[in-house]
This record gives sequence, structure tokens and C-alpha cells, in this order.
Amino acid sequence: MKQTINDLTDLHNQRVLVRVDFNVPQDEAGNISNDRRIQAALPTIEHLLKAGAKVILMSHLGRPKGDPKKDAAFKMDKVADRLAELLPGRKVVKVNEVVGPQAEAGVEHLQPGEVLLLENVRFDPREQKGDEKFAAELAKLGDVYVNDAFGTCHRQDASMFAVPKLMAGKPRAVGKLVAKELDILGQLLSSPPRPVVSILGGAKVSDKIAFIKKLLSLVDRVLIGGAMSYTFMKGQGRGIGGSKCEADKLDVARELLALGGGKIMLPVDHLVVEKLDQPQGAKVVEGDIPDGWAGVDIGPKTIAAYQAEIAKAATVVWNGPLGKFEDEPYSRGTKTIAEALAASKGVTIVGGGETAEAVEEFGLAGKLTHVSTGGGAFLEYVEGTPFAALEQIDERKSS
Repeated sequence: MKQTINDLTDLHNQRVLVRVDFNVPQDEAGNISNDRRIQAALPTIEHLLKAGAKVILMSHLGRPKGDPKKDAAFKMDKVADRLAELLPGRKVVKVNEVVGPQAEAGVEHLQPGEVLLLENVRFDPREQKGDEKFAAELAKLGDVYVNDAFGTCHRQDASMFAVPKLMAGKPRAVGKLVAKELDILGQLLSSPPRPVVSILGGAKVSDKIAFIKKLLSLVDRVLIGGAMSYTFMKGQGRGIGGSKCEADKLDVARELLALGGGKIMLPVDHLVVEKLDQPQGAKVVEGDIPDGWAGVDIGPKTIAAYQAEIAKAATVVWNGPLGKFEDEPYSRGTKTIAEALAASKGVTIVGGGETAEAVEEFGLAGKLTHVSTGGGAFLEYVEGTPFAALEQIDERKSS
């Protein structure tokens, strides 16, 4: 059991270095289009502020390439502005450096109960290389290290791995967000209430092979949707028309179907179109998809069958949209299944990425047990991949 910030005492006047995940989606103008990840970090930040800590936040944003002009959209200024709005009455300062004299001066002037946000850690190319000299410059800014960035826990970036490694001997803990993720996923992997139903969507089977294999050993039923369902169908020798398919993964699909031993349910009908930009011509087909048509969503009979499985479940785990949900005419399957989870009396877990964005967009996130902030991290944790970043966090002392 990892030490959490609830286990830390006497934080007053301590410089607490917190790795958060403020990698928020942005529109074309660089404005924040969804602040879910900032909101998710608030319980940890507020806990530390109330304890009188000096809170120093570090995060990445986007994928900067080293071109100052193109990377300007990835500066943390708008994140700092939004954070200040979410922390009324608290001083939030943002510096234009990750490490260096300005960052050090900012920390030096920080008072208990105030927040300092460092510039995008990926503006320094040493971050993603796990560089220890860079990590040492960050580590000297803090007396305590807190990891509250679950979405990046599967990476060994400097701020995630080398910094806490260099801070051995100082308190190292996980924040409230990471603690909740580990608790929820720990229950799922050990003793979930049964029956357990998993819903899998998205485009590619190849992205989730190990994840699906693990789920098949854990769950009672797997409901498949999204473009990956066409790879499974083609693997069975069925017609999929012009639907997206991973032609080089048909053997994998057949292997997973055999491994499932009847646990896997595939769509029985589909919403199909001749052209994506002509939704008015969409129709529902049962069974195989005719040539010249492409699947864009699960059909009404599939929706009803999946709703029935969800209604019987005591635990539901969902990863991946069930259709081209970002286009409103093709969003019914994903939205209806999200509503079924929201109505469920069981434990409902959504695994990050596009699925999290979908339930947020539909206004249903608050009605679910847990919406993970990690896409790839969620998949890898369930697969059983050890996270080196978490191995640097101190174990909770037995009382």
C-alpha cells in the first residue's frame, strides 16, 4: 500500500513538489476545451494548501517539438489562469521556466498556502529522456514529493521517476487522485462484485490485446463495439463492407474469440453509411454489412442486448467508444450505453481517453463510480504492467 498525502504530517511551510496531469485538451486558439484534469487535481492541492504547504506544481501539456513559435500554445499560462479561478482566494503564480533562476526565485518567494506552477516540463527535452541532471534541478525545489498524475504513471519521464528517486529519504506519497485510481483498480483486479461486464470499443484490437486477454480472465461478459468489432467480424469470415478493419490482426481476433469461450458478444446489427458526410443516408442492417457501406455505430438490437447485460451487472468496466461518437448522428450507441451505466446500481468504471471525454460530453461523468484520468495508464495497469514511477513512492508505514 503506497503512502498517501493523508499519511503526511506537519506539512506547514514545507515545499511540496507535486507532479500533476494538466495535459488538458485545447481548441485551435489554444483555449482549454475541457478542464476535467485540472478539477481532478483540486482535492490534492486543496489538502496541501489547508495544511499550510508551499505547493509547487509541475505538468506537461501537449507534445511540444522545440519550435518556440509552434509550441506557444503549450505554455501553461491558460492552465494557471483556470487553476486560479478554481482556487478562489488562493495566490497562484506561474513562472516561465521549468528549472533555473526564475523557477528557484519563484519557490523562494512562495508563502505557505500559495501555489507556484512551473512551465511545461516538456519544454525541456531532458524531461522525456529521464535525465538525472534535469531531475536534480527539479528535486532541489521540494522537501516533499507527491505523484498525482495517474495518466502519466506508466512513463519514466524525469518528473515521474528520476525526481522521486533522487528525493529518497524525503517524504514521497501519492495524491488523492492516484490513491483513488489505485484503490478502484485494485478492487477490480482482486475481488470485484459479480457479475462483471466489460465494454470494449475504439478503433483497434491491436492496442488492447493484452488488456482483452486480462479482462477475459476477470470478467463474465465482454461487449464489443466500435471499429474493432469489424476486425472480429472479418476474422469470423463475415462481410464488413467498407468498414475499418485491421486486416493483419484477424488471427489475433480469432484467438481472442476462442479464448473468450462464449464470453464475447459482438454486435448483431449496425448503423451504416455510404459516405460519412451524408448521415441522412444512414440505415440499420442486421448481420453482415453489404459492400459499399461502412459501419459507424452499433444498431438498436445490439444496444438493447448490451443494456440488458449492463442492467444485470454488479461491476461494469468500459474502455473505448462504440461508434463514431464525435459526429452527433453516429453517437447514439455510445450515448445510450453511457446512460445505461449511469442508471446502473453497480460499480461503474470508465477507463480514460475518448470514453472519459464522451461521458463528460454527455454530462454523465458525475453519475458513474469512477472515470479514470489515464487512458494508456489505465490499460497497462489492468494488464499488470509494473509502474516504475509508483515504485519510487514510499510504502505506507504499518500502524
